[in-house]
Amino acid sequence: MAGSERVEHVRVAVIGSGFGGIGAAVRLRREGVTDFVVLERAAAVGGTWRDNSYPGCACDVPSHLYSFSFAPNPDWPRAFSGQEHIRDYLEGVADTFRLRPHIRLNTEVLKLTWDGDALHWLIETSDGKLSADVVVSATGPLSDPRTPDIPGLDTFPGKVFHSARWDHDYDLRGKRVAMVGTGASAIQIVPEIQREVSRLTLFQRTPPWVLPRADRAISGAERWLHRQLPFTTLARRGILWGIRELQVQAFTKRPDELGLIERIAKRNMMRSVKDPELRAKLTPTYRIGCKRILLSNAYYPALAKPNVDVVASGLAEVRGSTVVAADGSAAEVDAIVFGTGFHVTDMPIAERVVGADGVTLMERWKDGMKSLRGATAAGFPNFFTVIGPNTGLGNSSMILMIESQLNYLADYMRQLNVIGGRTALDPRPRSVDAWNDRVQERMKRTVWNTGGCTSWYLDDNGVNTTVWPGTTTEFRAATRRVDLSEYEVLRAPGAARPAAAGRAGGARAGATA
Repeated sequence: MAGSERVEHVRVAVIGSGFGGIGAAVRLRREGVTDFVVLERAAAVGGTWRDNSYPGCACDVPSHLYSFSFAPNPDWPRAFSGQEHIRDYLEGVADTFRLRPHIRLNTEVLKLTWDGDALHWLIETSDGKLSADVVVSATGPLSDPRTPDIPGLDTFPGKVFHSARWDHDYDLRGKRVAMVGTGASAIQIVPEIQREVSRLTLFQRTPPWVLPRADRAISGAERWLHRQLPFTTLARRGILWGIRELQVQAFTKRPDELGLIERIAKRNMMRSVKDPELRAKLTPTYRIGCKRILLSNAYYPALAKPNVDVVASGLAEVRGSTVVAADGSAAEVDAIVFGTGFHVTDMPIAERVVGADGVTLMERWKDGMKSLRGATAAGFPNFFTVIGPNTGLGNSSMILMIESQLNYLADYMRQLNVIGGRTALDPRPRSVDAWNDRVQERMKRTVWNTGGCTSWYLDDNGVNTTVWPGTTTEFRAATRRVDLSEYEVLRAPGAARPAAAGRAGGARAGATA
């Protein structure tokens, strides 16, 4: 580029160092791709398991299933491990697979722009510029907290923070605290802080379904066995996976079968909540599974304590130190904690990605997120998303989906190498639409669409753009190989065309299957 600023160029740039980014880095190395960087905006790896350090933070998927198949951990301390153990696991994976030289911490991606002449991405970061042939976005849907716009919040004289940005320097002991939200984070936080605060006011727009949490310490003998006989770790993982695969039909095809699970959840509530008025507030009116099913043995007992008030309404206004619910009830508080989720269907990274036609990914997705096989979006060549649209799960481990997408990424890189030269793959719009249409048709019968709730699975148009409506086995089969007939092959002007890559003519041409 004569007369222009010279920038570093890499084969692949990975954004994010959570499970998706660390997994992508390992897979690239295993595929022989060593010219890559991992761009991480924070000072350490770990993604959501670094950012979420609130009291009681733990995973609601069993430890041996919530880990990479290529990096089994025989030493998980509990059946459901805590945040600190999962973060340590990711740090260990980064060390074991020698990823540290590739990771650039404190490097936030500010903008990505596709250069159609050079066929690569121009990347502006907080630490300078670089370019990459392929970008793998692994920022994840649970990375940017969503805080609602509450009138008067900016005038609140006390402390305000989101569960994903916990202020460990602020002492909640003896304080009057408002907890806003009743999602997966809130039900872990409430039992922990209820013991310390003088008064806890929980703002609940919609009660969650809560099942008992079958957590326990994993004995030293079990861990010894897993270390001595590694196949026992894989067998344990396989059993956990199989049980969840068998449950999928009820969520995706026969939601009426979930009635038995609802009865178990109601018995779980009745054991701890004796007050009929409080039980009425806590009893959902939608089908279990429509929103994410939560696991806790401590949530209901905490809500039954005398220093807890459950407000069956959302937070509507803040007047000085008074928080006011939509139903008009009010409370004086010293601190407000938001457990209100994340930007899932409007991921902020999409605002920073400018594609081949000059529009951002956010603009392209203004009517709803959609991509080919949950990974690639039309008009954004060589841009690959890990945990993209409709790859989420409602009952199993996201690591299974991530590894399937990494299979697809690996074959994507192989296809680029086979075609050769300066090339890129751009999914055909009709291929993206066909895939999305099939996904949405299957979604119609699922509990997430028919269960009678409003959840973060749905976008502003009421479309489920987050969850996969099938088994992890089905998704793995669908992402085993890249089908070149679903893509256009882009070549730099004047680049030679290998005979195997398709018909001759033009810088943009269709590839044959």
